[in-house]
Amino acid sequence: MRTPIDLEHRSRNKEKEHIAPVSSKKEMGTKTSCPSTSSSSIVVIERRAFYRDCIVRSLRLHTDMNVLSAESVDEWLEISKHESASVIVLCSEDKDGDEATRRSLETLSDNGCSLPVVVLSDFDSVDVVVDAIGKGARGYIPTVTGFDVAVEAIKMVKAGGTFVPASSLLAARRQLDEPREQRPNLHTMFTTRQAAVVEALRMGKANKTIAYELNMCESTVKVHVRNIMKRLKARNRTQVAYLAGQLINGGKS
Repeated sequence: MRTPIDLEHRSRNKEKEHIAPVSSKKEMGTKTSCPSTSSSSIVVIERRAFYRDCIVRSLRLHTDMNVLSAESVDEWLEISKHESASVIVLCSEDKDGDEATRRSLETLSDNGCSLPVVVLSDFDSVDVVVDAIGKGARGYIPTVTGFDVAVEAIKMVKAGGTFVPASSLLAARRQLDEPREQRPNLHTMFTTRQAAVVEALRMGKANKTIAYELNMCESTVKVHVRNIMKRLKARNRTQVAYLAGQLINGGKS
């Protein structure tokens, strides 16, 4: 017959058996909640501390990747000596192509950084986007983009893709569809005979020589020269030669 002491001992053993699996699950849970490895890190480069903290905290909350941050490209290059990452989010704060962003992209390239870069900017004009992509960025996210879309764009770039905003592509398409203004040239501004006189003036020929070579009267040449000067708003033959040269070279001096 089992005594009360035996029953109590057996009861305590059962409790230990039940406690052990719970402890094991907690250990497993601790392992799975560890931060992702540094090779899966996102690096946020943003000069302004408030914006940098907001972006970092949002990404940490809504992605499974570890998120690092740096105030500048130079700071990240120092951090990268002991930390690795898989994608850089480079924040831009200026418009008109953002010279600072250009320099940052060039600095990353010059220092042998092969990580894909996503530019995060307030501006999405075609010229700015094309400039960033041309300087080596693999993605461009305007701040008007929703957060979920931005996260997926970063993941796409991390996986080897390229992301540009649809609004910029549509704007580029509209620019291509718009008829381009035809630049004036000698043959659209002048008649065939006047264009021949302009070419002769560019070569520094005198009216008498021009008349002989073009088989016209010298008085006719003078009339053409006056009309050419009026059309080009030139005050003398030297200005005619200079302005005509600009027309031929497409406006380049």
